[in-house]
Amino acid sequence: MTGHEIRDALETAGVMPSRQLGQNFLCDPNMARWITDQLDARPEDTIVEVGPGTGALTEHLVGRVRRIVLVEFDSRLAAYLKGRFANEPSVEVHHADGAKFDVRTLWKHRPVKFLGNLPYSSGGAILRNFLSRPHPFELAVIMLQKEVIERLAAGPRTKEYGVLTLRVQSEWQVKPLRTVPPEAFHPRPQIDSSVALLTPRGKEFPAFDARRFDELIRRGFAQRRKQMGKHMPESPPWEEVHTALGVAATARGEELSLAQWIELARVYDDHPLRDVPQRGDEIFDVVDAGDQVTGQATRREVHEKGLLHRAIHVFVVNRHGELLLQKRSRFKDAHPGVWDSSVAGHLDAGEDYADAAIRELEEEMGITGVPAEEIGRIPPTDATGWEHVRLYLCRWDGTPRFPSAEVEAALWMRPEELDGWIAARPEDFASGFVECWKLSRGR
Repeated sequence: MTGHEIRDALETAGVMPSRQLGQNFLCDPNMARWITDQLDARPEDTIVEVGPGTGALTEHLVGRVRRIVLVEFDSRLAAYLKGRFANEPSVEVHHADGAKFDVRTLWKHRPVKFLGNLPYSSGGAILRNFLSRPHPFELAVIMLQKEVIERLAAGPRTKEYGVLTLRVQSEWQVKPLRTVPPEAFHPRPQIDSSVALLTPRGKEFPAFDARRFDELIRRGFAQRRKQMGKHMPESPPWEEVHTALGVAATARGEELSLAQWIELARVYDDHPLRDVPQRGDEIFDVVDAGDQVTGQATRREVHEKGLLHRAIHVFVVNRHGELLLQKRSRFKDAHPGVWDSSVAGHLDAGEDYADAAIRELEEEMGITGVPAEEIGRIPPTDATGWEHVRLYLCRWDGTPRFPSAEVEAALWMRPEELDGWIAARPEDFASGFVECWKLSRGR
């Protein structure tokens, strides 16, 4: 859309651009086309665009992708977009605050990519809502004021490096692409903007607790010019920690690299299973088709030989009727990086099913003192990994605490949303969980 077309659209929508809302509308069609090209849009993609305004970026995506989800805060612009794209079935418009939009509704639409010409006033909050762990996106293209993009991409020992830098870089690789001058917008802002490409991290760093990481970076930068050791937890002592990290006792937060901050989160993680995604030498009971014990074997032998053995799954449900899902660590030996039951695990040799359910609730989610009721049984099949499965249900409201080597993230999901997600993307889930879900839904 050209500047003239933008002004006509704003007049039609009855919108006077608000400085308070950070409303600066891109009016350079060549720049808009270039920005959308950075998404590498494919026909099977869903594009989630936050802050679409009058649709200057959207128009370059219509017809190229399967679905476009627009999230617009201004009710007048949302109404305008609904009218403009009324005949485009691939476009859906949400009048919503991007900082509060329910990202859980997007998982069923994967593969999903994020696009945002974000308002200067709330860009950080929007990024945190959409791009923090866990998120459904495989790529993000964002435009913000240049100084914010510089903060996102900053390195240690620079004034731009801080909490926002580390929050984003712990999950994403940030690549600034291009500066966008004020004349590309209506009305013209007083500063330059920049476009950046974000791609998710892989396995370059070991597993770490994202919540502990966030707590520590907030501590470390609470008083930026002060020595960070004075703000760290008491145990283990800072004298031991800084030596293990190879940094000075007087180090400040800005002096530590991302890798060192991640290692710091691991050092201060006191979960007993923080470094154990699985133990190949665990001993399980081997059973027959009738679930009678016929011998014992190690975890490794059981899985390699396809021997029948025992397992439990537990569905944890909160007062809203939402099911707690866990995302399995990308370092697991089986089903890495997929979504699974709230709790799932094998029985140790000689262990009872009910006892295993209680043990796994505590080990995997930090849930104690909550009864678990058996609600079903599943015979061993290839889908269950040749496990006799007993499914349990418990009701609990709280914040789970899980070992980062076992579990990457947790997510409360409404049953109807989960039905749609599984139907659209069964490959996102452990097959054993899918069998348990079918059982719980009477299918």
